[in-house]
Amino acid sequence: MVIHFMANAANTDKKTNDKRSRILMGALKAFAKKGFYNTRISEIAVEAGVADGTIYLYFKNKDDLLISLFEDRMEWLNQRMQKELKDVHSPKARIRKLIELHCMLAIDDPDLAEFITVELRQSSKFVKEYENPKFHDYLRILEGVLLDGQPEVFQEHLNVRLIARAIFGALDEVLLILTLGAMERQEIETFINHVTAFVLGGISRTQD
Repeated sequence: MVIHFMANAANTDKKTNDKRSRILMGALKAFAKKGFYNTRISEIAVEAGVADGTIYLYFKNKDDLLISLFEDRMEWLNQRMQKELKDVHSPKARIRKLIELHCMLAIDDPDLAEFITVELRQSSKFVKEYENPKFHDYLRILEGVLLDGQPEVFQEHLNVRLIARAIFGALDEVLLILTLGAMERQEIETFINHVTAFVLGGISRTQD
């Protein structure tokens, strides 16, 4: 009886997580099509394949849904970065890999790229009130790469916390250009090379 109850509970949790994930992905698609402000909850429900009222079982309102979507996608992005960096050992190569992963979102996941660069700015609640824990995790990954390169490769006096934010700011702006410009992969790779040269030129101990 206990085993049967635990199995049912596990199945319920799985269904709950699956439905929540469907709603988040539905929101991502809907926001990409019409923008955060112009998207109605009913349109998100259609994309997710659920009833309108179901969304309110998981999220308080559209702002809450946007913040939850950001947390979910940033967690995915952070895990992806950590996985990709695992077998890259050169500090400069790791910086390039981070830049590549961020910029290639314009090709690999254009809906996510537009969400990060455009839609998040449309929510005053997100901008003013949200503490961004997953974003801080992203910055810590970048800070770790910078710290690993000090002082042999990168300048030892660098404030890694400040530089990590500066690099993210640059990448966010570049990703916005790439997303709105609908560029081809080859063009984006050229952008990646330019941004990598710019970043490494500013933080390396010697100019290559």
